[in-house]
Amino acid sequence: MSTDLKFSPQPEDVADKSFDYVVCGGGTAGLTLAARLTEDPNVTVAVLEAGEHNIGEPLIDLPGQFGQQFGIPKFDWSFPTTAQKFSQNKEYLWQRGKGVGGSSAINFYAWVKPPAKDFDAIEQLGNPGWNWAEYAKYTRLSETFHPATEEQCALYPHTHDPTNRGHSGPIQVTVPHTIHTVDKLFQETLVNKGLKLIKDPYGGDTIGTWMASANLDPRTMTRSYAATAYYLPNRHRKNLILLTEATVARVLFATRVRGEDSELTATGVEFVHGGKIMQVHAKKEVILSAGCIQSPQILELSGIGRKEVLDKIGVECLVDLRGVGQNMQDHTYFGVSYELDSNAGHKTYDLMRDPEFAAEARKLHADLKGMQHIGITSFAYLPYTAATPEAPALIQRAAATVDALKKSGTLEPGPGQAEILDKQIENLKDDEVPDLEIITFPGYFTTITAPEAGKSYVTILVVLNHPLSRGTIHATSNDPFAKPEINPSYFENDSDLENLVQHIKYIRTMPDTEPWKSGIVREMDPGPKYQTDEELRRRRAFLPLLTCTEHLAEYIYDCHGTCWHTVGSTSMLPLEKQGVVSPELKVYGTRNLRVVDVGIIPIHIATHTHATAYVIAEKAADIISGRRRV
Repeated sequence: MSTDLKFSPQPEDVADKSFDYVVCGGGTAGLTLAARLTEDPNVTVAVLEAGEHNIGEPLIDLPGQFGQQFGIPKFDWSFPTTAQKFSQNKEYLWQRGKGVGGSSAINFYAWVKPPAKDFDAIEQLGNPGWNWAEYAKYTRLSETFHPATEEQCALYPHTHDPTNRGHSGPIQVTVPHTIHTVDKLFQETLVNKGLKLIKDPYGGDTIGTWMASANLDPRTMTRSYAATAYYLPNRHRKNLILLTEATVARVLFATRVRGEDSELTATGVEFVHGGKIMQVHAKKEVILSAGCIQSPQILELSGIGRKEVLDKIGVECLVDLRGVGQNMQDHTYFGVSYELDSNAGHKTYDLMRDPEFAAEARKLHADLKGMQHIGITSFAYLPYTAATPEAPALIQRAAATVDALKKSGTLEPGPGQAEILDKQIENLKDDEVPDLEIITFPGYFTTITAPEAGKSYVTILVVLNHPLSRGTIHATSNDPFAKPEINPSYFENDSDLENLVQHIKYIRTMPDTEPWKSGIVREMDPGPKYQTDEELRRRRAFLPLLTCTEHLAEYIYDCHGTCWHTVGSTSMLPLEKQGVVSPELKVYGTRNLRVVDVGIIPIHIATHTHATAYVIAEKAADIISGRRRV
């Protein structure tokens, strides 16, 4: 790491000082927001980041290292979930970025955006201004798109629509190195199966098969993310300060005076640095950008949340805000892998398992060549109705689960949850809303069977986009260093499991279609052990007709895990719908406390959430500053 990148601010530069805005979390949204607010030289911002200063780390900067940061405390929080009652009591780890840039520093850098109808649904739930038209404007502010080179287009016909892309934003977006032989195999097969080939999926229409971009800087083929794009170019601003290794303990509020409005006024933040408790003061606002997991935890540590949760952890309840930590939704995923025809000349990521090849790829990266700057590029999204003739019956059964839940009396008070679930069922019936997602990883990416040296593989990754199951995230202690309790409630609604089974069934029809039929040798995972049959599962008394088979369900239980796209724990909804923040992102019951991160998304969207985190922060900057850049 060069000395120019070393972090200079010290605790004394922040402790007991006053800033206009104090941002809790130096991750994707936090750094974006801080950079935009400090474009006004008269505005001061302090950012508190619990992780280390990781800018310049090769393990972050160099692409082609999918998940290698996971489990390393310097880079990853590694949050455990509770044992999952509906997934064979398994516990899962949720990886989240720890350090400057947050999860944008450790994700798989696929630059993907939602379908228009998914984002419009957020507005329809009671959030004026949070729609696709607004999304399209703000996402262009965040990016600079670099088209594929002539050399890339000679191998694969990359297409794009420049009107859908940004051309002057901080995040550099380009077409990464692709395994064009595998991309052709996947794309041509799906087109032959009837899917539409999309020229550019960044205009709100994602149903079909298409090639994704990646947030890589084509000048260096290194990761372009919040730290390098929004913070690093602005680090010398006198009105912006970022303090790392500063763990937020709680938000501080002014003492209420009898007869005053009941809303709380945030005056600053208490944080821990080097084992010492310190405070920083906010003249205007405190903003939580700690992510879907830790923003609700900070709210609860600050006395905002469910009274019964706060009583349990010994925190005085200042605002009994019922939605904090509720309505959490997570994308879960797993893979289906195939061995490729060895005579087809594929050069897949499997080569990187050879240490000598990997070392050579690292050397080639300096010349912008080689497999080190590979990306995950081939995506396909399709509605339920295009995936299986069983769709009408399956949708009807999903609707029955929602009706049963509403009649059971176990839904949270207020109309919010019922309205969201009804909206999801409505979307399941809509041919313009994608419910199934499959992604091509050009290599072996499953865990049941071991790959063989010298062979090439392809893995089709499966993602559950619109889960009907709802989870929770809550603090377990008043200690800010204690990890919160995460219960995603995977498969509490059986329709989620059924959706994933249908993914597998659809993928297993691909070998009936050319060129997939001739291009693959055999299915590796799940493999012959996991076959469908006519035995109907009866895991729920109220769902006797569920069509998931035990075998495929077992494979899903064994292999699924978080897709790192959690939303909803600080939902943007009207208060009477059990919302946590308003459309202006203010926490209900407060004058000047906001949440700005993906936790505000109240209904899940069929996309990877990285690009959307920038959109939320870009829009929040205009809301907070009162300006309008789009």
